[in-house]
Amino acid sequence: MVSFENTEIAFADKSDKELERAYLLFKLVGSPTLVSFGKRALNIALGLRLPIKGLIRNTVFDHFCGGETISQCDETIGRLHRHNVFSLLDYSSEGKETNTELDHSAKEIIAANNAGKADKRIPFSVFKPTAIFPNRLLAKKNAGAKFSDAEQKDWEAARFRMATICETARKNDVPIFVDAEETWFQDAIDELVEEQMKLHNREKAIVYNTIQLYRKDRLDFLKTSFAKAQNEGYKLGVKLVRGAYMEKERQRAKDQGYPSPINDTKSETDRDYNAALKFCVDNHPNIYLIAGTHNEESAQNLVKLMGEKSLESGDNRIVFSQLYGMSDNISFNLAASGYNVVKYVPYGPIVDVMPYLIRRAEENTSVAGQTGRELSLIMKEKARRKAS
Repeated sequence: MVSFENTEIAFADKSDKELERAYLLFKLVGSPTLVSFGKRALNIALGLRLPIKGLIRNTVFDHFCGGETISQCDETIGRLHRHNVFSLLDYSSEGKETNTELDHSAKEIIAANNAGKADKRIPFSVFKPTAIFPNRLLAKKNAGAKFSDAEQKDWEAARFRMATICETARKNDVPIFVDAEETWFQDAIDELVEEQMKLHNREKAIVYNTIQLYRKDRLDFLKTSFAKAQNEGYKLGVKLVRGAYMEKERQRAKDQGYPSPINDTKSETDRDYNAALKFCVDNHPNIYLIAGTHNEESAQNLVKLMGEKSLESGDNRIVFSQLYGMSDNISFNLAASGYNVVKYVPYGPIVDVMPYLIRRAEENTSVAGQTGRELSLIMKEKARRKAS
């Protein structure tokens, strides 16, 4: 098994100053009150155009993001790769509505994939459907509502963006992940991703769908997706995550009076996530797996499952993934043991990336033990450095 306790390996890329900044940041996000207040204060300050971008850039942005442009991410990519950790450039813009904004997002997503073709340190790319599809149309399609002529034209323009992105990924031989969204968008997204898988995943996985296992129906969805892929002769690419919209999903279900789609307890989500890992490994090599997890038990579980199947640690059809700025003890120790590890490296203009950064803060606050674990490891490494 891989030890996740080696903090010298976990924080090898961080200076003493960066380690201290990480300590202070996780202390702050450990307080739900401070996170809630900070979210409101940031939105007000940005709305009033107060000069706070420098403060954001030098604190939370630098810790969780690679830069504002692809070129600015190069230092981060290099630092990670020196420790055998690969990078995935994530243009973290979302929730745009106009065709001009959506076209710009598509160009950035294609540029990130092109960067992977030129730089083997960047073996994958990713995009959020809400960065290239109008939210209102995704929701309407998901509900089965009829489009107006103008809406149909905008929908086809968005489908063309997605098709172009996936075609670029195939030509570049740089696989691309399609991130998951809220339930009121996801059925429409699943159909779009399946369409692209059929086109591009004939020999190996180029297009990956993301499955959020905190949803009650997603383990069955994984199994159904695999059966379709087998029947229709293409490889299934999946990125397994627990999920990022739990509080929003539960509140909407409560407000609109329908059953929550989210598992009632964390243990149920853990159960489904680990069952999904086993299903994917059992069906290797016909499923290409990205295990997106900040859970040490799940990471160890996948290591164990690979060992039971006599799969090499460096098998390129199984990759571990974590977010930049989080769970470095998992990422760096897995990489040091020869496993494939890729870090999500978000980038983009500070204002556009703020929703992502706020979600990271809220996620660390809501996930039991996440912030405490980060802090304990940082304090352990600070003590080790002081002693040495």
